[in-house]
Amino acid sequence: MRVRFEKVTKRFGEQSALREIDLEVEAGECLVLLGPSGCGKTTLLRLLAGLETVDSGRLWIGEREVTSLPPAERDVAMVFQNYALYPHMTVFENIAFPLRARHVSPAEIDPRVRKAAARLELDPLLDRRPAQLSGGQQQRIALARALATSPGLLLLDEPLSALDAIVRVHLRQEIRSLQRKLGVTTIMVTHDQEEALSVADRIVVMNHGVIEQVGTPMEVYRDPATPFVADFVGKINVLSGRLRPGRDLRIGASRFACERDTDTERDVKVYLRPEDVLARPIAPGDVNVFDGAIDKIEFLGSYCLVRVNAEAMGSEPITVYLSLNYLAEQGLEVGSRLPLKVLPERMRFF
Repeated sequence: MRVRFEKVTKRFGEQSALREIDLEVEAGECLVLLGPSGCGKTTLLRLLAGLETVDSGRLWIGEREVTSLPPAERDVAMVFQNYALYPHMTVFENIAFPLRARHVSPAEIDPRVRKAAARLELDPLLDRRPAQLSGGQQQRIALARALATSPGLLLLDEPLSALDAIVRVHLRQEIRSLQRKLGVTTIMVTHDQEEALSVADRIVVMNHGVIEQVGTPMEVYRDPATPFVADFVGKINVLSGRLRPGRDLRIGASRFACERDTDTERDVKVYLRPEDVLARPIAPGDVNVFDGAIDKIEFLGSYCLVRVNAEAMGSEPITVYLSLNYLAEQGLEVGSRLPLKVLPERMRFF
C-alpha cells in the first residue's frame, strides 16, 4: 500500500514540528525515519496514524485521502515504544484485543491470534501475562498484536529503544525478515543510525521539521546531501581546506589531488569517512599522502578507531579505522607515526 504526504505541516503552538513535508512511500517498502530527538519523525508517524491532526497539507494511504479520517478508518497498525500492553490480560488476550474491537467473529479470532503468535515464536507464552515476560518478548507481543489485524500499513515508533543491545540486534533482524516475508508497507522511527542502515529499504533523514535527504542506506552514507546528514549518519572527519583551479586542494600545509574542480579559489569543508583514509607506506612520488602521530586508540572489538595528529594537515585531528591485527603486526601504539593516504574519489565538499 502506497503512502503519500503532500505539503504536510504541523505546529504545536508557535513551534513548527513539520514544515511542508513531501514524501512518497512505495507499496511493500520499509522506510525508516531517522533523526535526532525533536526533529519531527514521531509527529509524522502520529499524523499518519490519525493520532494528531494536520494543520495544512494532505495525506494519502493507498488511493484514499485520509487527512481527516479517524484512526479506525485508516487500515493502520502502530507499535509503540513502550509496548502499550494491557497488564491484566494474557498474551492471547492482548493480541486478540484489536480484533475484538473491530467485531471480528470469535471463530475467526482464535486462528488469527495463533497465526500471528506463531510468526513471532510466541506460541508457548499465550497464557502468560506481560509482567512475566522479558522486554524482547513483550515487544514481540506488541508486534504480533499489530500484525493480527493484517494492516495495509505498519507503523513502528522506536520499537527497540528500550531493549538491551544483543536483543535489539536480534529483534531488528526478525522484524526485517518478517516485513519482507509479509510484504507489508512499513514506516519505522529511530534515532539509531546502525538500526536504520541495517533495516531500511530507504532512509529519510530529518532535522528541525524538514527532510534533509531521502535515499537508500548506501546513498545516505556514501553521498550525504548536506553537512547535517554527513555528520549525523556515521563517523566523519571534517577538515578545513582551500580548493584551487585544476582540482588542487590544500589542507593545512598539505596538497592533494581531488575530483572536484573550481573556476575560482575558495574555502571548503572536506568530509571524509574514517575508512576513506587508509594506512599505507609512503613511497617517493606518492600523492595524497601524509603522516602523523597516533594520539588515541579506541578499542571497538575487531577494529579500532585511531585518532592521528598530523601537523601538515593543520590543527584538526584525523580519525581512521584500523584492524586490531594491523595495529599488532605494525607494533603501533599511542605516539607511533602512521603513514596515511586519502582516497580522492571519497572526498565530499560542502
